[in-house]
Amino acid sequence: MDYKYIEQLLERYWRCETSLQEEEILRMFFSQEDIPAALLPYRHLFIYEQNEKAVDVLGDDFDQKVLGLIREDEPVKARVITMRHRLMPLFKAAAVVAIFLTLGNAMQVAFSDGDVRQVTPSTAAVDRPQEGPSVAKADSVKSDTLQHKIQSTVSTITK
Repeated sequence: MDYKYIEQLLERYWRCETSLQEEEILRMFFSQEDIPAALLPYRHLFIYEQNEKAVDVLGDDFDQKVLGLIREDEPVKARVITMRHRLMPLFKAAAVVAIFLTLGNAMQVAFSDGDVRQVTPSTAAVDRPQEGPSVAKADSVKSDTLQHKIQSTVSTITK
């Protein structure tokens, strides 16, 4: 007997080019008792579905159990989200930034106050008179020679 058609169908089956009717022909062929030895390894592949249909059957109560677990009697209530709840993460982020800025300013003031206290003299030292010649007076006095000659001339004329 020539099984060339079955071999061609098998080749098309492996390339996924068979139709449903041709796959059914293959299933019917491999469900027979008389199959050539060359095609015998493929038999279990095609009769697997027929054997498993009879073995693995779900009970009649399976659908009832699944639907009983799925059904919910309580309606789902929608939650209202206010603008305050939507902006809450933004408020939290702004609070964290404000805290960091406040702490940074406090640290800056604490470090800069220590430097100012060391540089500024105490009030007792400022009130106390300085002894010796004042350097500031000698530096700040500028004499104008022209004005000085005019005053000397005026004073001699008036005498």
